[in-house]
Amino acid sequence: MIKNRFVFLGIAGLIVAGALFAFVSRSSPTVQVVHPTIGPAVQAVYATGTVEATVMLPIAARSAARLVELNVDEGAEVTKDQVMARLEDNDLQETLAELEAREQFAHSNYERKSTLLKEGAVTRQIYDQSKSDWEAAKAAVARAQAQANFMKLVAPADGRVIRRDGEIGQLIPANQPVFWISCCAPLRVTAEVDEEDIAIVKPGQKVLIRADAFPGKIFNGTVQSITPKGDPIARSYRVRVHFDEETPLLIGMTAETNIIIRERKDAMLVPSSAVVQNKVWRVENDTLVERTVEIGARDADQVEIIEGLTAEDTVVLTPEESFTAGDPVRARVVKAPPPEKKSARNKRGD
Repeated sequence: MIKNRFVFLGIAGLIVAGALFAFVSRSSPTVQVVHPTIGPAVQAVYATGTVEATVMLPIAARSAARLVELNVDEGAEVTKDQVMARLEDNDLQETLAELEAREQFAHSNYERKSTLLKEGAVTRQIYDQSKSDWEAAKAAVARAQAQANFMKLVAPADGRVIRRDGEIGQLIPANQPVFWISCCAPLRVTAEVDEEDIAIVKPGQKVLIRADAFPGKIFNGTVQSITPKGDPIARSYRVRVHFDEETPLLIGMTAETNIIIRERKDAMLVPSSAVVQNKVWRVENDTLVERTVEIGARDADQVEIIEGLTAEDTVVLTPEESFTAGDPVRARVVKAPPPEKKSARNKRGD
């Protein structure tokens, strides 16, 4: 009888434990969990910029005058020393002709005095004076010739005319550019990078460039330089990006840039909804466990986990504020939502 009593008590205990487990299972909330996935992650800094010429030269006259001749227009290719335009110079040409006549007379007088000096008919002082007059006349001609040449707008190097400001008959003020030419180097993008990100931007980093004028196309570039002085109002720094190849983009176009800071092909990724303030909730033995993680690149869809998880962990897809460590839950494994892009990026990435 005693033996049967213990058997009865054991069966009763199992029944109570089973009932308790069933009650707990029914009362435990069900949470959706995912396993981390392995895929590419790119940490990038996003910035907008403008396409511009690397070297842009202004061509202007030194004196005010009317524009009387135009030989090239916007978009034209020019060669070094090519006359691009000419300003009115009639008065200068007349002055030059007068000075050339005086120079010829002074030269003739000098030659006569030189002959007379050899014959002893004039003194050395008279000879020296004639030589000085001739040299002064030559200098005056050279100065007038230079001033006349300044009325010709000449290309200082091979390049392309990217802008023209002036029409024939228009009075052009002194030192006002009539032409702008780009030369000597390919185009570049000048981008404004937020001061929060500038510390991780370095020369030589790869850059992906997009423009609305060419949808779906990506152009490759490289960070060339970073301005050492930022804009205290915009709180940004200028970053110069050179194109790695020929580009159909035009000067003045707006460009979107993604400066690649770090790339990893086998990064551990979890949905962005699973990470809240660098913490995730794992489910271990039907119990919630909070875990602090180190994150890397991220975008609206995915977050790169650098440290704190393994590929076998189950992570709550959408944690709730009411979660408490140790709470019992029932885990339902689901597939992570597919990302809209192929890689995770940092918060300023595109």
